[in-house]
Amino acid sequence: MFKNMLLAVDGSTHALHAAKVAGNLAREMKIDTVRVVVVYSTIPAFLGEPNMQAAIDARLHEANEMLNAALRELGEIPGETHTELIEGSPAAAIIDVATTRQSDLIVMGSRGMGKLAGLLLGSTSQNVVSHASCPVLVVR
Repeated sequence: MFKNMLLAVDGSTHALHAAKVAGNLAREMKIDTVRVVVVYSTIPAFLGEPNMQAAIDARLHEANEMLNAALRELGEIPGETHTELIEGSPAAAIIDVATTRQSDLIVMGSRGMGKLAGLLLGSTSQNVVSHASCPVLVVR
């Protein structure tokens, strides 16, 4: 039924639990591809150099930490695992990736409390549920 899953994470407890649930689903349903996505907020241009580069580096470091934590929770799956770090609005980015990558299912936490401001808050999961073209599993 589901072959291509998108897992959206932000490092929050809910997102890590969603990653564990996604791993269990992927193993049980023998899903072909799980795409793990971390969306981080845009760095304001007014910071200027060298502050802007330092802010970008810090955000990418945090995003990679979130990604690695989610991959640990996901565990080994029978199919392929792909990862993406995306700058932008979380809900819009998740929906865009799901559409572009032809995801059959989106899995995400119900509320985000990650280190990156504005990332996967309750309103984000609600927005994804409202606008995604595929089923969305919101995990608490």
